[in-house]
Amino acid sequence: MHRRFRLSLSVTLLLCHCAFGKWLEIDNLKIRQDPTELGGPRTFIEYDINEPGLSPMSPAYVFIRYSPDAGETWQLLPNAVLRGNGHDLVSKAGHKEVVWWGTDQTSFVDLDMVEIRVRAMAMVQVPAGKFAMKSLPGGGRDESGAARPDNDVPLFYMAKYETTLAMYADYLNEVGGEGMGWNPRMSHADRCGITQHSNRTYSVEPGRDNYPVTYVSWYDAAAFLQWCGLRLPTEAQWEKALRGGFYLDGDKAGQRPNPMPERQYPWGDEAPDSEGVWRCNCDTEADGFAYTAPVGSFSQFDSPYGICDLAGNVAEWTLDWYTTSHHAGLDGFRVVRGGSWMAVPVACDAITGATQLPLKESSIMGFRGVRVP
Repeated sequence: MHRRFRLSLSVTLLLCHCAFGKWLEIDNLKIRQDPTELGGPRTFIEYDINEPGLSPMSPAYVFIRYSPDAGETWQLLPNAVLRGNGHDLVSKAGHKEVVWWGTDQTSFVDLDMVEIRVRAMAMVQVPAGKFAMKSLPGGGRDESGAARPDNDVPLFYMAKYETTLAMYADYLNEVGGEGMGWNPRMSHADRCGITQHSNRTYSVEPGRDNYPVTYVSWYDAAAFLQWCGLRLPTEAQWEKALRGGFYLDGDKAGQRPNPMPERQYPWGDEAPDSEGVWRCNCDTEADGFAYTAPVGSFSQFDSPYGICDLAGNVAEWTLDWYTTSHHAGLDGFRVVRGGSWMAVPVACDAITGATQLPLKESSIMGFRGVRVP
């Protein structure tokens, strides 16, 4: 006999330009459980993902979280216990089915109390291969003291958009009951726009769902991505995502040479304001925005892989350290890349970087995640 579950479907529609950066559209979530002869019960999770244009180069990253206690606490379902065509990197729209094995090994007391949430994020594949790396991680002062790293970067996937307020508020509403991940400056309506309510729930100011989250420390960014099953990009990954490899389809295929492998900006070498056309959000209101811009606002000037806003808008935390003798005993500085809405145009290029203590929470800094297979 099938057990019945309480369901909690947490998704947001991606319908048009104004919906860039929200969770992709998922509906028709259904769950059932069947016994097996040897492996204990197995749980089937079915849903439809309706995002047009999914492909191996532009997949959806799908992750599943569950609560064994009617929403009091939540956990990420690890890919190791899942089979089927509807988790991790999904390259085709339509009906999906995931099989969750080993349910009897969990800490469930009452399976009728289980809630499931399925979320999907737009990703872009960055194929394996070499690229023209012009910077040194940590400005050449990486804590490891290693020589110039290998510019032959393995395949990875990067979020198409910077993490948005809608995504981050969703995260806070699941894990932020004690205030973790939020600080009062996030309520600044122009520079961020997430409000904390008296019952420790969170909402986004009207019209700001698709703006990038700001006032996040390195630890806040890392915690959100751990919640998703992702991590921050290294500087090498970030720089390759902006410039592209020598072959845009990867060295193994080698069929699509990069016409500008040493490009200064995601779109090429033209200045961000060349011929009066603004290509990113930087330190001017002439680009159309006084502060941050909705993610994807400059999508016609994406990177060679189609990744948005690697120049300007918010500077992005990376995984790499920056450590010198002056920083001894400190929680080593982390590197941020890409310039921001407060950066001069020339500082929104491929190699200019800044450093910040990981506890720093600023209106100019945000982040995006990567998935390394």
